[in-house]
Amino acid sequence: MAAGGQSTYSLSAYGRLLRDNRDFRLLWFAQIVSELGDWFYAVAIYSLLLELTGQARSVGLAVVLQLLPQVFMAPMAGVINDRLRRRSVMIFADIARVFVVLAMLAVNSPSMVWLIWILLFTETTMWALFEPGRTALIPNVANGKDQIVLANALSSMTWSINLAIGSGIGGLIAWKFGREAVFVINAASFVVSAALLWAMKVNETHTRRLPPVRLRDLFDFKPTVEGFKYVKREPRMWSTLLVKAGMGLLGAHWVILPVFGERLFVWKESGTLSMSLLFGARGIGALIGSLLSGYLARNQPDRMRRGIFWGFLIVAAGYMALSGSASLWTACLFVILGHTGTSLCWVYSTTMLHGMTEDRYRGRVFSADYAGLFLVMSVVSFAAAVMVDAGVSVRAVAFGTGVIGILPAALWYAAQRRYFRE
Repeated sequence: MAAGGQSTYSLSAYGRLLRDNRDFRLLWFAQIVSELGDWFYAVAIYSLLLELTGQARSVGLAVVLQLLPQVFMAPMAGVINDRLRRRSVMIFADIARVFVVLAMLAVNSPSMVWLIWILLFTETTMWALFEPGRTALIPNVANGKDQIVLANALSSMTWSINLAIGSGIGGLIAWKFGREAVFVINAASFVVSAALLWAMKVNETHTRRLPPVRLRDLFDFKPTVEGFKYVKREPRMWSTLLVKAGMGLLGAHWVILPVFGERLFVWKESGTLSMSLLFGARGIGALIGSLLSGYLARNQPDRMRRGIFWGFLIVAAGYMALSGSASLWTACLFVILGHTGTSLCWVYSTTMLHGMTEDRYRGRVFSADYAGLFLVMSVVSFAAAVMVDAGVSVRAVAFGTGVIGILPAALWYAAQRRYFRE
């Protein structure tokens, strides 16, 4: 670590990481183009569903189909990413998503909404293969513990910027050129991502001394059971895995933000634009949290653990304040506040898991990490949508989301006292 830990987590340190580490640079560029396309696509999908169905429940179901398949895929995705070269798995997922997104062009009437459900399910299945592989690959391309923290913070920061820029520009493009342009751009982003991954020369040590993969191996759950036993015997890892599940309790924001944009704060007579601004605010908040994460923690586990606790409290405060917002701009401000907290929780829990997990188990551990998040988030988001359609004020749902955010903070505090004493 640099003297005093000051320069290690400065902006110049991120620049050096990208300049000196070719494989991480390619992985980072692939993340940028892929996620930018995803946020173009997400806003267009939510806007299209509200337009064609007029029901918040359709957005809730879309979120479920974007999240829940990842839970069911987690055991298989973990085994695949621990048995095959993760870069190859990611390239396959990118190419498959090109065709899935282009098929969205066929949805142009209420009678075709059923096709959205199938395509969202398929696209999510591919994401479930891609993202655990990308996360598990970071320690293979990073040089040392400090670079792992930097890489995780930069990945989270990039996700945040992509959300802010992608959702904002996606809304503008959909408003100006139509949703079809959005879907085409997203498909092209997956082609570019696959090409960047192909150019990497990463050394994937987890495949050494493993026998060739057979088709039946993909349905052999013994490795999944081994992964569960591996996590279970270490209470600190188990507790850290549940951090993202705690973040899932705040998953109602997937419904809250589109409804706020389409029904409460319509800007320039376009709910799509308002929705884009709110999702953009979410990205800005996550960016702020990512920027702060490395500086606040300095790669010290006790600081990371405290950061997770305060992160949950910050997001709880943000959503309770959002419920009383008087304008689109104050709503954006409170969303920024809330997602600064979620970003801290994300970066710190991911970094702690990287430090705790052996390479040969990493695919399974991160598949389980995402599975807990998406299982809880899909249930909470769909319940929020049903409540809104049943007449519950979206402001009340936002306030309740903030109150619920106190629960994971309390549970994490208890876990620290029980499992993390030095």
